[in-house]
Amino acid sequence: MLATAEALATLLSAASPISGTESIPTLEALNRVLAADVTSPLDVPPMNTSSMDGYAIRTADLTAQGNSRLPVSQRIPAGHAPEPLKPGTAARIFTGATVPPGADAIVMQEQTEASGADVTVLHSPQPGEWITAQGADIRSGSVILPAGTRLTPQALGLAASVGCAELAVRRRVKVAVFFTGDELTMPGEPLKPGAIYNSNRFTLRGLLEKLGCEVTDYGIVADKLDATRATLREAAEAHDLILTCGGVSVGEEDHVKPAVEAEGRLAMWQIAMKPGKPLAFGAVRRAAQRGEAASESPVSAETFFIGLPGNPVSSFATFLLFVRPFILSLAGVQTVAPRALSLRADFTQSKADRRNEFLRARINPAGGLDLFPNQSSAVLTSTVWGDGLIDNPPNHAISAGETVRFIPFSELLN
Repeated sequence: MLATAEALATLLSAASPISGTESIPTLEALNRVLAADVTSPLDVPPMNTSSMDGYAIRTADLTAQGNSRLPVSQRIPAGHAPEPLKPGTAARIFTGATVPPGADAIVMQEQTEASGADVTVLHSPQPGEWITAQGADIRSGSVILPAGTRLTPQALGLAASVGCAELAVRRRVKVAVFFTGDELTMPGEPLKPGAIYNSNRFTLRGLLEKLGCEVTDYGIVADKLDATRATLREAAEAHDLILTCGGVSVGEEDHVKPAVEAEGRLAMWQIAMKPGKPLAFGAVRRAAQRGEAASESPVSAETFFIGLPGNPVSSFATFLLFVRPFILSLAGVQTVAPRALSLRADFTQSKADRRNEFLRARINPAGGLDLFPNQSSAVLTSTVWGDGLIDNPPNHAISAGETVRFIPFSELLN
């Protein structure tokens, strides 16, 4: 079995960014990946602005005692072009408004006393006080968002702040997904003896859609080798990745592994992790590679394949730790590793496992971690109860009070 770090490195080394870009409205670009740098065509702010409601003045006009009465020569709301400030006067100004030429400081209104058409300044400001200089945030010509950035709401706002109405992004990663197991039943259908509801379909579809993938769902495929091979062949023709759930173990009814070996190749199978040991990675040949009629495809002559285990927590954890970074890498994202926290374990787990364990835990009010009492790979409740996964090294027992590596779901589900 491969170590988790080695397995992840194997996946990421194969994941070159997909080809194909498009230009879309900035308002519709949330979670898409930039295909090109965004360079600012202007300074932000584009002029000197006031960061307070108050009065624009020339510091040289104030007396040494800092108590000067000045006539108010103009009123400057935000969005209005000011006149140059006349010497010996003040300008009433509001937050975000353009500082008039000639003014070199803003005195906040709390440090003034207005009387008729005059204002008395009760403070001796320094030049530049309460003025946001032109270009203080962004300089014209600077790269504000590099290619490979996955666009967050704040990144969209930044692009809009320099006038970008459209953005060049990579196309969506195309993923085919299917599920194996004659015991699987969809919610709403009668639950026959020995059957279970297909929770994995809902979890994995949700995870793929949250990553912005273009998903083709082939549903539940019969536990038969020929049916599995036929679905793999069909899915390979127009997708970047085939994702399966179940059937990757070594039982007589586990047909995914031999089907992939017949239709393509397996580069990896089984990882030294708990939960989630039976994880497979490889590729399925397209029609042109099988000597059939070639079809138009979005990438190469092969479609990547990842097979997840069927237990619900195992499929959830392996998706977050392996499939998510692989898909992000295909999409051209530069940084795919989740950030981890060092937190205190407020529990004891005396039994160590020879595999790398990923334990469901949550942060308690004291800032430590509580462990879900049942860490079985079948207990999906733990993934809703928990805030994330403790990355526990092989052969390591955890003592209360020690510091552990914790990966929040907020890092893994974005």
